[in-house]
Amino acid sequence: MSAGAGSVTKAGVRPAEPVRAERSLGSRLAGWVSGGAVRVFLIVVGLFWLVPTIGLLLASLRSPEDMAVDGWWTVFTEPSELTFGAYRTLLENDDITASLLNTVYITVPATVLVVVIGALAGYAFAWMDFPGRDWWFLAVVGLLVVPVQVALIPIAELLGTLGIFGSLTGVVVFHVGFGLPFAVFLLRNFFAEIPKELLEAARLDGAGELRLFVRVVMPLAGPAVAALGIFQFLWVWNDMLVALIFTDSGSQPITVALQTQVRQFGNNIDVLAPGAFISMVVPLVVFFAFQRQFVSGVMAGAVK
Repeated sequence: MSAGAGSVTKAGVRPAEPVRAERSLGSRLAGWVSGGAVRVFLIVVGLFWLVPTIGLLLASLRSPEDMAVDGWWTVFTEPSELTFGAYRTLLENDDITASLLNTVYITVPATVLVVVIGALAGYAFAWMDFPGRDWWFLAVVGLLVVPVQVALIPIAELLGTLGIFGSLTGVVVFHVGFGLPFAVFLLRNFFAEIPKELLEAARLDGAGELRLFVRVVMPLAGPAVAALGIFQFLWVWNDMLVALIFTDSGSQPITVALQTQVRQFGNNIDVLAPGAFISMVVPLVVFFAFQRQFVSGVMAGAVK
């Protein structure tokens, strides 16, 4: 071989040139999106998204007279306008305070019942053998696609027959019925991922199904239960359609009470602003308190 072929090996074979794979359009776009400029843009969008919430908070801390003169943004130049007088007015409004209590009376039982019943049913579908188990589970999954609007009239007639239409009990029953399909689906998928050997070891130690469920399964299901509890709490707390139809003046939650205030007193800002902010901040506090469990629970129960 000649000396000019310096790249030829002793065996007389030229080594292959490394081939650089051309980046696809999607790969280039993904690299651009993950850049710092896009992150700054998303932060700015997020701040703009929070403007209505900040405005509602500041409006709830101003007097009706100040709100009638100018907008909430003037507090940045005149912080002396801030006052808790609107919240004192809110606490003196019997309709709003009663509706807040009604919201708690509806949301807490509806959340607890869905978690408890959904956990029991999810465990049964995951680890107990009974006739038609898979078909029953398919029926439960099918109920996930049933719209709430389809069941409003039939369930209203049923609750009227039972004598609980317009009561807190009727609203709780409705939310439990529509919350259970998702609860069973989520918890069943989570329970099915528990190692079978762990359950068999507990059974060999003499644990029955109920003890196995309480002592072994539920301690492992904390993230999934927290995710389900947050989902159900947010759905029920923020619900207005079901509450508007199935409650009366004595059982209406905060969403319906605020809507009534808007309809009757269009400029009743000293009640509407603090009431709306309290109605919004409670589920936010619940969500951020269980944020880690929420994310891990959704990811754990999302796949089988």
